Amino acid sequence: MILAAGLGERMRPLTDHTPKPLLEAGGKPLIVWQIERLRAAGFTDLVINHAHLGRKIEDFLGDGARLGVAIAWSREPEPLETAGGIATARNLLGDAPFLVTNGDVYAEFDYGRLLPVLADMAANPDHLAHLVLVDNPPHHPQGDFTLEGDRVMQPPTHAAGRLTFSGIGCYRPELFAGIPVGSKAKLAPLLHAAMARGQVGGEHFTGRWEDVGTPRRLADLDKELRIAA
Repeated sequence: MILAAGLGERMRPLTDHTPKPLLEAGGKPLIVWQIERLRAAGFTDLVINHAHLGRKIEDFLGDGARLGVAIAWSREPEPLETAGGIATARNLLGDAPFLVTNGDVYAEFDYGRLLPVLADMAANPDHLAHLVLVDNPPHHPQGDFTLEGDRVMQPPTHAAGRLTFSGIGCYRPELFAGIPVGSKAKLAPLLHAAMARGQVGGEHFTGRWEDVGTPRRLADLDKELRIAA
């Protein structure tokens, strides 16, 4: 599942008329970079949610055939937060563990690394979630979680060794079972509860990951990608 329902408020005025996932870097919309990497790793059946200016995303990508994937759309009348959006798309995602990523970031991550993780989660009901953590970016120096072996934990806010959650994660469907379809719900409380039970695994990705959260960061990324092309 690709999350694409955010308002992109920090990117205004760029997002007044263009949904953030369709903003371009290196001559290509952010969400297309993600779809191409997912397809290269073998993920070709995609679910994408949308709300703010979502029809533009749907019109641009269509059924996904042009990019070599099949897209099912989960339409939200208003953004439902991460967990709410996932819960609302449960009927499209099926009963097996699934991968979730964001449509408005730039990540040079090999999604194929998560195929064995999903297989392990399918065989292990206690492995509810698997998070990909990254080094803390300058705008989020306090980080989110720590990695202790292959387990993700929630330490005190200023504890050493904290890393930032990239938004890339794998989940068993039952993690979202208590959330009614169409309701707003945040992901963090679900993860915190599962971490307390030792049910969240994870890994540290040290490659390129950019939370393209401001027009300046988007412009810098666009310049870098065009030079590298």
